[in-house]
Amino acid sequence: MEFKEFEFKPEIIEALSYMNFVEATPIQEKVIPIILENHDLIACSQTGTGKTAAFVLPILSTLYESTTEGVKALIIVPTRELAIQIEQQIQGFSYFLSIGSVAVYGGGDGHDWEAQRKALINGTDIVVATPGKLLSYLKMGQANFDNLAFLVLDEADRMLDMGFVDDINAIISFLPKKRQNLMFSATMPQNIRQLAKKLLVQPIEVAFSMSKPAEGVDQKVCYLNETDKISLLKSVIADRPTYDCILIFTSTKEKVGRIVRSLRQNGIPCEGISSNLEQNEREEVLGKFRAKQLRVLVATDVLSRGIDVKDINLVVNFDVPSDAEDYVHRIGRTARVNAKGEAITLVNADDLKKFKLVEKEIEMEVPKLEGYPYTLDTSRKPPKRSHARPTNSKTFHVKKRGSEKP
Repeated sequence: MEFKEFEFKPEIIEALSYMNFVEATPIQEKVIPIILENHDLIACSQTGTGKTAAFVLPILSTLYESTTEGVKALIIVPTRELAIQIEQQIQGFSYFLSIGSVAVYGGGDGHDWEAQRKALINGTDIVVATPGKLLSYLKMGQANFDNLAFLVLDEADRMLDMGFVDDINAIISFLPKKRQNLMFSATMPQNIRQLAKKLLVQPIEVAFSMSKPAEGVDQKVCYLNETDKISLLKSVIADRPTYDCILIFTSTKEKVGRIVRSLRQNGIPCEGISSNLEQNEREEVLGKFRAKQLRVLVATDVLSRGIDVKDINLVVNFDVPSDAEDYVHRIGRTARVNAKGEAITLVNADDLKKFKLVEKEIEMEVPKLEGYPYTLDTSRKPPKRSHARPTNSKTFHVKKRGSEKP
């Protein structure tokens, strides 16, 4: 189905054409008519399916004819990266419309705070916000949602996992009861259903298959020793000279720095991004990566759901993600919306069991990466702890009760 078949305003169709959006994805085709018919919605869909456009486009179409003042749509998301990403997409979709938007998140400087405060007080049309920062403005009386028409919770499961449920409930207490509610989640555990039951009014539920990688991702796995990971990573990058956008995920911010240093020492320009960086530094690095001024980016899971960069050629899991859902989100950064991409996961002895569980959840055995001389030595055992007493220790002899000879 093409976007021009929806009852969108000509200005929206023109913006979509300018952005080369022609065919609607399955979730867009299913969800957009439901939102346009003013139903509450709970949608379950994996990453990379185009869900942002699925809720932004019908909201823009509705707000186009609105004559009320103030904030009309509130989109709550788990991370600042996702807030920035969605707000940028709103700017693109609304390019030919007189609709304003702002991203509200923490970590900025005084200038950012003042700009966000003014937007909330003056009532910009669409607010995309992280829960904690938005709640701080509400408690100070720096935001007015009296005329709110839409409430969207995006990546609701992630927000609950991050402990935002109390903040979300507090935010809802500031909102008018009459509004259209839209909830999007990659998974549908019991706590999400409980929140949906409390928040939504006679919702329509739309569910797509979860925990399955996009078909365009060429998945590979390499079983190797931890000490060989950096060497393999260097070879993989060197063997793909046409790849101009490579994203490497690792488990800790300390490893981000270690990988970046190792790659740079071998003549591979790269940068890292983690919670160690200030917000403006993270945005600068992401901007360079999006503009293809930076070929290799190393990151923690802070980016697994909060980055939208087109044409990422390769995603490398330097460490196995904690579960199948995180695995799908990580490798979903490539092969976005029917594109093609490659994903390689490096598995050491400690992560063998974890990766087998991932394969079980995604219902496939990931093919092995061929052409590299690395194998996993499973015969290695951790060094035994020494039980020798320190030389300066005293020896005490304790008799077992009942062991004395008569």
